[in-house]
This record gives sequence, C-alpha cells and structure tokens, in this order.
Amino acid sequence: MGLGHNAAAVLISRGLAESTRLATALGAHPGTLAGLAGLGDLIATCSSPLSRNRTFGAHLGRGLTVEEAATATRQTTEGVKSAEAILGLAGRHQVDMPITEVICALLHGTVSLDEATAALKQRLAQPER
Repeated sequence: MGLGHNAAAVLISRGLAESTRLATALGAHPGTLAGLAGLGDLIATCSSPLSRNRTFGAHLGRGLTVEEAATATRQTTEGVKSAEAILGLAGRHQVDMPITEVICALLHGTVSLDEATAALKQRLAQPER
C-alpha cells in the first residue's frame, strides 16, 4: 500500500510481540523468538521479494482480491493457509492476536483492505508483552 518503512517496522515489531505471546502461552522460552527461527524468519518473510507471504500481501496492497492475489502469487502461501488455525489456537489459549484477527477478517472478506489498515492503526499503544 506504500505506507513506508516505519509502518513496516511497526507491523514487524507488533507481529513479533504477537507471535511471542502465543509461543510463550504454548510453553516456549520468549528468547527463542528473538533468534533466527523467530525474528530472522519474520524479517525475511516481511521484506524479501522471494517471500510468498510478502508477495501475496503486496498483491493485496495493490488492490487485488484474495483470489486474484493467490492466483498471481502462483505458489502456496503458508500464512494464508495457517492464519485461521493460528487464530483458533490463540483463542483456545486466550492470547490476544490483533494482527492475525485482522488478517483473517481480510482473507474472509469481512473487512476491506482500508478497514483492516484502519483497524491496525487505531489500536491503542500499550506495552507489548
């Protein structure tokens, strides 16, 4: 959507906090996600032009529908395939995952891209834990 590097940094940072909350609720050590398997993978997923998840998201950001983005990506996008299961897991463990919630709503067509972006922007600042 052309929101810039600061927006990407916020999304990556909050995404890491969100992932860490779920992982620790499932018994992981919080430091595990600060390493290559957590933060390293998240940065690559969000910034590499070779990332299928990033490619899919870039297609959505250019205005394609979910179906059009999936066709244009031409490969399995694991984030699309796993988002609903992750949200269900978070719900069973009472873990707040607002990015995942918005992504699932976007994938199901219950919010538009602009509404999803606005929802994430309107989230109140609070300590990430």
